[in-house]
Amino acid sequence: MVDKRSERLLQTLVFVLIMLRIECYNVDITYVKSAVAKGAVCLDGSPPAYHFSAGFGAGINNWLIQIEGGAWCNNATTCLARKSTRLGSSTKMVKTLSFSGMLSNKAQFNPDFYDWNKVKVRYCDGSSFTGDIEAVNPATKLYYRGARVFLAIIEDLLEKGMKYAKNAILSGCSAGGLTSILHCDRFRALVPASTKVKCFSDAGYFINAKDVSGAEHIKDFYSQVVETHGSAKNLPGSCTSRLSPGLCFFPQYVAQGIQTPLFIMNAAYDSWQIKNILAPGVADPHGLWHNCKLDILKCSSAQLQTMQGYHTEFLSSLTGLGPSSTRGYYINSCYAHCQTETQETWLRSDSPRLNGKTIAQAIGDWYYDRSPFQHTDCPYPCDKTCHNRVFEPQDYPSAGIY
Repeated sequence: MVDKRSERLLQTLVFVLIMLRIECYNVDITYVKSAVAKGAVCLDGSPPAYHFSAGFGAGINNWLIQIEGGAWCNNATTCLARKSTRLGSSTKMVKTLSFSGMLSNKAQFNPDFYDWNKVKVRYCDGSSFTGDIEAVNPATKLYYRGARVFLAIIEDLLEKGMKYAKNAILSGCSAGGLTSILHCDRFRALVPASTKVKCFSDAGYFINAKDVSGAEHIKDFYSQVVETHGSAKNLPGSCTSRLSPGLCFFPQYVAQGIQTPLFIMNAAYDSWQIKNILAPGVADPHGLWHNCKLDILKCSSAQLQTMQGYHTEFLSSLTGLGPSSTRGYYINSCYAHCQTETQETWLRSDSPRLNGKTIAQAIGDWYYDRSPFQHTDCPYPCDKTCHNRVFEPQDYPSAGIY
């Protein structure tokens, strides 16, 4: 006999499953086998891949390219750890992915982009698609070819119809959001000149900040990523002409020089950044931040004060970009990481709001030039619309280095 509490839980579970089925749809994987001959391969030498949902109706010549996230690898050891996972080999990737949120094909869930061609590019190089080293070490058999993968995929999509694009967006989440910043102008140059192109980064604005021990951990880590993958030549020249290549992996030093319109969507208390930039394991050997990082409600007053300092530093890095009439901002005060690929945070009756707008409304208005959007939220915990989504390490892994 089922008690009333169990019955309610079962009913709730059934409702959630029904809603997920309504809000999501599955899209099969496509392997770009022709890329192998160009040396455009994943860390293990397997072909790159993406998931493609064809546009329809008025959106048949509009393209949304969404880059998958998944952190980075900074040396042979961490790259070898990725090599046998979906983040280093297309042979380990699932054959279908669920599309929702910004990738939804239903007008009620995604009114501005539902009928577009939608592509989810899988991430398997560990450098935000910037690496390119010809030589392959026979001992590790690691291929550092991210930049070639990016080019091969875009060329494949052009042949699939993107060469006729009227509108195009390069977007991404986390490390994929960083990709959309670093490759924004390159993407603009690859699609037809007549195409309206804008770029959008979700949770990809990683800042150069010291950790709680005072060390410059993320700065050193990014420099190692750039060195390991031979990324320097594929980073924006507007940055590398004045700063070291390692610094040019940070959006705050790159975005000012990007000519293509760019929209930055980020939580000022980005949960991944709090966990891995502000309070990484190496800076917290006794695990004093462990519970706080898992649940912001469990943070002490001193930890919250430290996080408020990070919030201030994050906003300062944006201010440092200078004014721009074409740039967009949606910086809320949620404890979250990536908010565009799930329906609950993209567009729903209870979705987060900033200046009265959901993320979907703000981005749609900005892309179609209906109205600009450059807003930042008040400090935590003032925003009561937040869902405070916290993703565990398996969702956005960092090869075990943090």
